[in-house]
Amino acid sequence: MQKDAEFPGEENEDAFHPAPTRMERGCMVICEIGIAAIAVIVITEIITRNLFGFSFEASEELGGYIIVGISFLSLPVCQVYRAYHHVQFIQNRLSPRMRALSHLVFDLLSLVFAVVLLWQLGRFVMQSYRSEDVSPTLLATPLWIPQSIMPIGIAAVTISLLRAAWGNFRRFLAAGG
Repeated sequence: MQKDAEFPGEENEDAFHPAPTRMERGCMVICEIGIAAIAVIVITEIITRNLFGFSFEASEELGGYIIVGISFLSLPVCQVYRAYHHVQFIQNRLSPRMRALSHLVFDLLSLVFAVVLLWQLGRFVMQSYRSEDVSPTLLATPLWIPQSIMPIGIAAVTISLLRAAWGNFRRFLAAGG
C-alpha cells in the first residue's frame, strides 16, 4: 500500500525514493542515544552545581562532541526521510520528468559536495591522529576520536545520496519524454 505523497505532484517520488536501511536506522538510534546522553549530562551538571557546588568540568566538552556527532549522523536520516527543504512553488510547475531531473541534479550536486567533504574530513582526522592532538581540557581527549564521527556521518550521507540519486534516475527514466 502506497502512502500519499508528502508534497503535491510528488506521487512518483514515493515509488522511487529509497526506504531507510539499517545504516540510516542505526544513525537515528545513535542520535537518539546522543540526545538522551546530553540530557543526562546537562541535568547531572545542573544538579551537582546547584546542590553540591561541584562541577564535572567536562560537560561542555562532552556536550560539544555529542552535538557534532548528532549533527553529522543525522544527515543520512534526514536524507532518507526527506526532511530537507523543497522549493515547492517551482517543483509544482515542472513536469514529472523535469521534477525528477531537478531532484537528480540536486542529488548529484550534493553527492559531489559530500565526496569532497568526506575527503577533506578524512584528511583532517588523519592529521589529528598523526600529530597526536589532544583537547586542552582535563579529559585530554585525543581529538581524532570525536573528529572521526564527522567523516563517518558524511560517508553515511554519501551512501544515502547515491541511493536517492539512483531512485531519481529511475524516476526520470520512468517519466518518459
